Amino acid sequence: MKALAMIWKTGRLLACLAAVLAPLALATGQGTPSGDATPVLLAEIDGPIGPATAMHVERVIEEAEARAAPLVILRIDTPGGLVTAMRDIDSAILASQVPVAGYVAPEGARAASAGTYILYASHIAAMAPTTTLGAATPVSMGGAPGQPGGDAPPRPADPAPPSSEDAEEGSEETAKDTADEEGAPATPSNADAMRSKAINDAVATIRALAERRGRNADWAEKAVREAATLTATGALENNVIDLVAESVADLLTQIDGREIALSGGTTVTLATEGAAVEIVERSTVTQILEVLSNPNVALLLMTIGFYGIVFELANPGFGPGVVGAICLVLGLFALNTLPVDYAGLALIALGLTFMTVEALSPSFGVFGVGGILAFGFGASILVDTDLPAYQISPALIIALTLTSAAFFALVLRLIVRAQKAPARTGANALLGMEAVVLDGAEGRGLVRLHGERWTAEGPEALAKGTR
Repeated sequence: MKALAMIWKTGRLLACLAAVLAPLALATGQGTPSGDATPVLLAEIDGPIGPATAMHVERVIEEAEARAAPLVILRIDTPGGLVTAMRDIDSAILASQVPVAGYVAPEGARAASAGTYILYASHIAAMAPTTTLGAATPVSMGGAPGQPGGDAPPRPADPAPPSSEDAEEGSEETAKDTADEEGAPATPSNADAMRSKAINDAVATIRALAERRGRNADWAEKAVREAATLTATGALENNVIDLVAESVADLLTQIDGREIALSGGTTVTLATEGAAVEIVERSTVTQILEVLSNPNVALLLMTIGFYGIVFELANPGFGPGVVGAICLVLGLFALNTLPVDYAGLALIALGLTFMTVEALSPSFGVFGVGGILAFGFGASILVDTDLPAYQISPALIIALTLTSAAFFALVLRLIVRAQKAPARTGANALLGMEAVVLDGAEGRGLVRLHGERWTAEGPEALAKGTR
């Protein structure tokens, strides 16, 4: 009987466990519910494209791959940007194992210059109504190779280079452009040769991206050579983009079921209709980098850092050197993310040094004037790009130049003067003060000095009351 009771209790326990585990097993067999599916990730490319933008896009693509997201949407509204940032974004898109859709939105947005390259690199190119793209002609940078929106254009590793016929056409057009009005061939200058090289490189890059995605390569070349632009409707008619979408939801509905070829030969079929969309905000590190990559901030940090270090060396112990060193390192880090003209950086350092020498050893203004001129000219050519968003403000240059001149001409001179002044405390402060002999003989005795009695030595002729 006891055995039967034990079997009965065991059976009841197993039945209860089965009732609890059965729904879990059923849920496991059916897969994850649709409500818990990984959402589509959306990243904003808003404003000038710089290092912070590239870091943000790379992080979003990496997160999408880690979470097995069905799609990454890059919502674009940009006037262009720096080549290093554009190259990093294009490389991340080309190597991505998650489909990437470039979407120019909202209405009124544009994908100009570098934005056009990013749109061409995307697996899916879409635009909202009343948006534009194009104007991808390289911008010269003081003799350096030009760039779409700021620097020399990127060259992706995977796409094939243009054919020899294209290269010959480019050479013929270049030769035709350099002919003078009388028809005689003109000898191109070094600047013209560099610009021609930059344009041809940009054409090769954007044609390669267009051929990779099966889009209109001829118009892409026109956007580079002639700064051509298109509206959303015109871009769709000319096979520059894949579709026009009213919204992100409309975009997801239209691309549902499409087959996308990824890097490495992998093909995926999109299942995006009705998918949830998660906007990935910029991280704190990215936001800090965005602030630091502003050339005005970089120049300001470097100048403050130099001030702090010089002030600490001139008057040790107050601690501005710590703040100065931190600011100087941050300023140099910020410049490392920008296309810097090192001649400008050297002129800034030389100008600050000259002004320091003028403050410590006055030279009737020779070093001071030279330092002001070197600092101002160096700051004006510090960043090697024609992009307005990455130009140093002339007002800031004037303000820092005048502040530097005033700082080193007044503040440091006061410090030097204070160091040369007689001591006011300690034993050295007694030198030169008047003492009264109180008592003594044979040159030794007591004196009153500064209200105190001191044992002193002096000439044997000194007597009581002698000063």
